[in-house]
Amino acid sequence: MVSANNPFLAPKTALITGASSGIGLELAHLFAQDSYRLVLVARNRGALHELADELQSRYSITIRISPKDLAHPASPAELYQELQEAGIVLDVLVNNAGFGGSGRFADTDWNNEAEMIQVNIAALTHLTKLFLPQIRAREGKLLNVASVAAFQPGPFMAVYYASKAYVLHFTEALAEELSGTGMTVTCLCPGPVKTNFQQRAHLGDTGMATSSLLVDVREVARLGYEGMKQGKRLVIPGWKNRLLVQMLRVSPRSMVTKMVSRIQEEKQK
Repeated sequence: MVSANNPFLAPKTALITGASSGIGLELAHLFAQDSYRLVLVARNRGALHELADELQSRYSITIRISPKDLAHPASPAELYQELQEAGIVLDVLVNNAGFGGSGRFADTDWNNEAEMIQVNIAALTHLTKLFLPQIRAREGKLLNVASVAAFQPGPFMAVYYASKAYVLHFTEALAEELSGTGMTVTCLCPGPVKTNFQQRAHLGDTGMATSSLLVDVREVARLGYEGMKQGKRLVIPGWKNRLLVQMLRVSPRSMVTKMVSRIQEEKQK
């Protein structure tokens, strides 16, 4: 039961994963500006505390932080149980947490890739499964963050590209299933963004890491947030990225794969 003095009885509550940096951090600011009550999830406890203090002082909103490593399979269920016990019901779920890795699949570290699959795919799916019934009942919103990588195979980043293809197709399928329920489902597919993603994925300073396709992280978050509010199923920030996706859709798959392979291979040298 939700207690009468529970601050999360407010009309709108959003949970954001990967909230301590990058797109997640910028989305937290946007939700806060619209007076959402926030549940912020990330691995970095210190960064979450700093963000929560900043948002509370600036917007006077209620914030709950939940330091969780979504690479641990038990984390989604633990998070759900915590919020259930606290009487917190979501209107919006933002599955933003994710990371990449690069290299030849035959040579890369399995443990890193297993964690990538767990965060990018399994945790996202599990959190959606757990929270979707309450969000649907409140005619809320789901925002999943994928990538333009979702539209093509990615040699030398094979697992990452494949994980984002899953997010895209899963999200589009859910959007259709939930059509007419009052709940909307949006997939945000940014191209390369100026965040710490490149460092964690070991992309260096070449190729897509410094591509002309780079879009400012605040603009990516803003477009994703506005698209979610409008109930769009797909948001691709940047006209160059939208053009790229259209070209990928009509180009032979073998040619696309070789093109991506050349771009990614350059970064291995």
